[in-house]
Amino acid sequence: MITYKQASTLEELEQILALQQLNLIKNISAEERKNEGFLTVEHDMDILKAMNDVCGHIIAVEDDKVVGFALCMHPKFADEIEVLRPMFEEINKVVENQNGYMAMGQICVAKSHRGRGVFRNLYLTMKEKLPAGFDTIITEVDGKNTRSLAAHAAIGFKTIKIYPSGEKEWHLIVLQ
Repeated sequence: MITYKQASTLEELEQILALQQLNLIKNISAEERKNEGFLTVEHDMDILKAMNDVCGHIIAVEDDKVVGFALCMHPKFADEIEVLRPMFEEINKVVENQNGYMAMGQICVAKSHRGRGVFRNLYLTMKEKLPAGFDTIITEVDGKNTRSLAAHAAIGFKTIKIYPSGEKEWHLIVLQ
C-alpha cells in the first residue's frame, strides 16, 4: 500500500535524490524523455534539506521506499537554484498574493508506479499540508515535457503564462 506524507528523515531525502537521478533529462534517452517525461533540476542534499526544513517535501512511500515526490519550495528559496530564478521573476509579475503560494519545485513518480494515481495524490497531499496562509501551488513545466503538461492539466492546473528562458519555453501553471 502506498502512503503519502511529508519527508522527515535523511534516508527519505536520500531516496528522493536517488529517484531524481534516474529521471534527470541528462540521464535518460530522447525517446524516454518524450514518452515518460523528465526532470530538469538536479538538487543537492544541502538545498533539499533546507527546503524540507521549511516545508516538508511530499513523498509517496511503499514498503519503506520513496516511489514518488513533490518538492515544496517556499518562495524564500527563489534565489537558491539558478534555473528556477526566472520562474520566480515571472511569478512576481503575474501573481497578486505574493505570500499565499508554495512553489512545487519538482514532481516525480517512479516508473514502476506511474498510472496508479500517485501523481494526483502527491498534489492532494501537498495541498492538504500547505502551511497556514498558503492556498495556491505554482510550478513551471518545460514546454517539451508534454507528458508532464498533460498530467498537470488533468488534475486542474491552469496555465497563467508561457515565457522563454534560456533555450526553453516554460509554462507557468497554478493550482488553487
